[in-house]
Amino acid sequence: MKVEQIYTKCLSQASYIIDNNGECAVIDPLREVDYYIKRAKKNRSEIKYILQTHFHADFVSGHLTLSKITGAKIIYGPNADPKYEATICKDGDIFSVGNLSIKVIHTPGHTLESVSYLLFDEENKPSSIFTGDTLFLGDVGIPDVAQRYENLTKEDLAGTLFDSINIKIKPLDENLIIYPGHGAGSACGKNMMKATSDTLKNQKLVNYSMNGTVNKNEFIKKLTDNLPEPPAYFPSNVILNKDGYDDIDNVIKSSLNKISNEKIEFFQNQEDVVFIDTRKRSHYIKSHIKGSIFIGLEGRFAPWVGELLKSIDTKIIVVCNKDKEVEAITRLSRIGFDKCIGFIVDEPRMWKKYNINIDSINNIKSKEFIDILKVKRIGVIDVRSESEYKENHIESAINIPLSILESGLSKIDKNSEYYLHCAGGYRSIIAISILKKLGFEKLINIQEGFKGIRETNLNISCFNSL
Repeated sequence: MKVEQIYTKCLSQASYIIDNNGECAVIDPLREVDYYIKRAKKNRSEIKYILQTHFHADFVSGHLTLSKITGAKIIYGPNADPKYEATICKDGDIFSVGNLSIKVIHTPGHTLESVSYLLFDEENKPSSIFTGDTLFLGDVGIPDVAQRYENLTKEDLAGTLFDSINIKIKPLDENLIIYPGHGAGSACGKNMMKATSDTLKNQKLVNYSMNGTVNKNEFIKKLTDNLPEPPAYFPSNVILNKDGYDDIDNVIKSSLNKISNEKIEFFQNQEDVVFIDTRKRSHYIKSHIKGSIFIGLEGRFAPWVGELLKSIDTKIIVVCNKDKEVEAITRLSRIGFDKCIGFIVDEPRMWKKYNINIDSINNIKSKEFIDILKVKRIGVIDVRSESEYKENHIESAINIPLSILESGLSKIDKNSEYYLHCAGGYRSIIAISILKKLGFEKLINIQEGFKGIRETNLNISCFNSL
């Protein structure tokens, strides 16, 4: 018996391959499916089932493409209503993969169709459970408000989730290995552990949903208090996963159009086209196409694209380092942003030659910033999350989290100078690129972010905790 976890850090998402005796099942595959096909071929196995834990909102699953190529059956839980051929199973249904058995456990709460898959080994002993977005490590899936159920509140869903976890999962063999759908950083939960697998025994000790530290009503309140609105692209991804989508190979093929230097200025004047610069931060700081938004491949690229651009119908031109165009387009398509109309390779010298309007970012190191802060009062914008800010921050800093940057513009003045920072220097560059596009010019980036500021001088008096 082989169980392989395929973990995608950018999305904090895990898919799985279960392989035994010439057959395998794939759970919650990514949109690009070549890996699963190659893995099955290497193991001399046939992909028999594609098991979906629910209709995903944060990424586009590869179930349709994988089924079309391999002939594998798509499996969903009760209440699922896809607009394509799929097996809608009942609670307790069992599927065989080689000499293994997989039992469907209906665990609604995150969504109404959510299921967990309980795997039995060759001796018919329970081995592991794949919990999707029902049970995470140290946390649970938030009620999926992206689907907007009629006559059901987030509190209703939270209560259902509590029952699913405590009635369906908690009584199982405590030696089970839990394989969740997401890890730390995903917007599908609040406070997940960094680990990507754990025993049920340990989760019964550390996970508040089942360790007895809260009752059902307290769980509902804890889970739903300050529940953020889902990123704007989530409902669109749900629709793609329910109704269907184009194969990613077709999307990549139609998007791989190299934009010539002669055409850059033309596209700069198109209000409905967004330039996304995916290069390294240092490259963007030094020179970039004016008006482009930085969202580098080095960080959580796809989630930030979805969070900030919002509409999957946005026309995008990717600016990238050499040979990174396919990666950028692929990662856009993972979250349904299929309207990439072309790419531009990093060519600052050529941009100057063709009189393309370029820009740069004022950038200082943390030590320089501390020296300035000690002698004069300056404007500081902290683009970290509210929770990061509350833990520790510069006393005079204005907190405008990157995720709600544009709604916080009333806090700042276009004519004033501001120093921006995040935790490590990635989000602050994104924020500056957006603000400059909106007409803010007097902006300076603090290169190493808050981490660098703290390491420069831990005892400066301007730090404050709430």
